[in-house]
Amino acid sequence: MSDLLERLRRRTWRMTAQRRVVAEVLDGEHVHLTADEVHARAVTKLPEISRATVYNTLGELVALGEVTEVATGARAKRYDPNAHRPHHHLVCADCGAMRDVPLSSSPPAGLSDAERFGFTVHDVEVTYRGLCPDCASA
Repeated sequence: MSDLLERLRRRTWRMTAQRRVVAEVLDGEHVHLTADEVHARAVTKLPEISRATVYNTLGELVALGEVTEVATGARAKRYDPNAHRPHHHLVCADCGAMRDVPLSSSPPAGLSDAERFGFTVHDVEVTYRGLCPDCASA
């Protein structure tokens, strides 16, 4: 489970009602919501929250490094509160469902100097694509 709310409290991030609701919506295991999904869920908890406030809060959380943006091709970006535990993702090519995949005990294969083309590698992202059980059985 994500510990987003606790991490934000430790940072002494100014926790307005709107920010708290966005963080509550994002907090959890395997949470990968779009900004519109965050807004839809936040409105059920705080009806007066605006879409702009949700977008601004998500931007702040990303800038703080407490939430990561996950791009999965042509679909809308998703927001992942599991920002402090390295992991990969499984993505359904049909419905877009996403799950976290823990890293294996062995690190990803490194690139040779020739394969890096002079790049200095800081991070590796792996996305497994396929069909979720619901889409595979349809």
